[in-house]
Amino acid sequence: MPVTYTKVEKITDAAAVKQAYKPTHPGLFEVVYAEGDYNSKLIACKAYAKGEIICPVEGTTPGPKRYTSVQTGKDSHIELNSDLVFMNHSCNPTVSLDTDSMAVVAVVDLKEGDNLTFFYPSSEWEMDQPFPCWCGADQCVKNIQGAKFLSQETMNRYFCTKHIQDLLTERDNAATA
Repeated sequence: MPVTYTKVEKITDAAAVKQAYKPTHPGLFEVVYAEGDYNSKLIACKAYAKGEIICPVEGTTPGPKRYTSVQTGKDSHIELNSDLVFMNHSCNPTVSLDTDSMAVVAVVDLKEGDNLTFFYPSSEWEMDQPFPCWCGADQCVKNIQGAKFLSQETMNRYFCTKHIQDLLTERDNAATA
């Protein structure tokens, strides 16, 4: 895997990007490029059972908090340096991005062609680039800012990394003190 991996925010020629595309995890998942801003997605290349590890998270590099980074501790972030950077957010996620065990795990049974999505606040305390959510899930949280801005009740619906669980506990203990 490359040391750096560039995610193009705006694609004006999806066919050309697709032609030049070299998957980082062939046979596991691939990027579907779409023209426009932030319209690409990651899809499964095969079926996965709920609880199955889709892939280990490897080849990462530490870096600052950015819209492409993933939080791995209270004060640490990584760049994924792979097609995993194209996993979109959903309030009804299909995978967990478990930075404690450094693995992507199916949270539902997946079929070939299904979108690989995760709940961004499950690893992010405060998003570098908050955004309105359009996922359409029944329990959509509407505004993705990070776990800091969500109730414990909401966060209990999702897999959360240890650092997010710890930060939620600290926040809630401070509020009751």
